[in-house]
This record gives sequence, C-alpha cells and structure tokens, in this order.
Amino acid sequence: MAKELKLKAGSKIPAGATLYEGYEPGENHITANVGIDKIEGVLQHFIAMHKEPIFFILELPTALDDEKEIAAGDVKTLREDVYYMDGCSQEEALTVLSRVGDLLYNDGLASFGFGGHESGDEVMFGKYNVLTIYSRSIEKYESFFDAHEIEKTNDLMTAWSIFSEENPGISERYEADGRTVFDIPKQFEAWGMYFAERREAD
Repeated sequence: MAKELKLKAGSKIPAGATLYEGYEPGENHITANVGIDKIEGVLQHFIAMHKEPIFFILELPTALDDEKEIAAGDVKTLREDVYYMDGCSQEEALTVLSRVGDLLYNDGLASFGFGGHESGDEVMFGKYNVLTIYSRSIEKYESFFDAHEIEKTNDLMTAWSIFSEENPGISERYEADGRTVFDIPKQFEAWGMYFAERREAD
C-alpha cells in the first residue's frame, strides 16, 4: 500500500487533503511523489548510477526588485534565475547534498537537480515534493524506485492535481541557521557555480 507523502517544510497543501508516494512512467520521463524522508537517498542513488561528469542545476525565483512592474506592486510575469555547476565528480555532487541538502530539500520556492553530461539523464526535485527523471533510455530506471519503497501507479496524483482557486497550495522560503537557498550560488562560486539565464517561471 502506498505511503502518505511527507511534505517538505516549505510546501503546504489544503487542509484535509492527503497525497501519497508513488511514481508514474512516461515516454521519456518518470514523475514521482517523493517524501522528504526519502529524497536524499533517491538523489544519492541517481548520482551513484552516473559514472560520468555531473552537473548541478539550481532554479531560484527572481528577486522581486528585478521583476518588471506594470503597476504599483503588480508584476505581470514571474521569472526564475537558473544556476549551473558543471563537470562535478560523483563525490563533489554528493558533497553538495551533504553541505546544503537540508536547504534544498525543504525550500518551497526552489527547484534543483543533477544530470549527466554524457548520458543526458537528469533528475529534478521541485515544489510539493514532485521529482522528475528525464532520460533517452528511461527503461534503465524501471526498478529505480523499488529500492526506496515507492510504488508504481498509472494515475499519480501530485499536489497540482488538488489545487483550486479556493484551495491553493502554499510555497514558502525555508531558512536554517540564518541561510536560505539564495545563499547557495555564492557558497559554491569558488567551485565554478555560475548564473546561466533568467526565464519565465512555469
């Protein structure tokens, strides 16, 4: 039986609603609900599968000061700032998780992930505990989630399925020891982390 999804600290769903862990395969991707207690193990597993140069990607909401206002206090579109750190070894990718994993896992505003430079495989963890794996050879991940006791389903219900205008979700910034995900680009600047682009948020 599927387990109830344990949400990250920065994500809240409507009162009385319940979500469950699970994954659903697509043509070149797999979408999953992954509990906060399992996300580190899932990401470590993905990294361990890729004996190749790895990139780290971090997507942060653009600061409101940098957004265009069409009227006082009214922003037409929200954008996100995308940062990369290329050419990481497996050890370096795991070090990112050990140093800032708590901030990454629990923040309700950011999305992040890892990918292989050679394989093109990518994993992203975003709002409301939704994780997506992309691959040109998705069949290699057929039993990936079994190791984490996350069950396959043909009808995955993510948080996005239960939101409405009357009952929206809440995404919040997460802070620990005075730090947030917005401090990460500076923290890893010496490792080669760089700003790549600013784009409209999904």
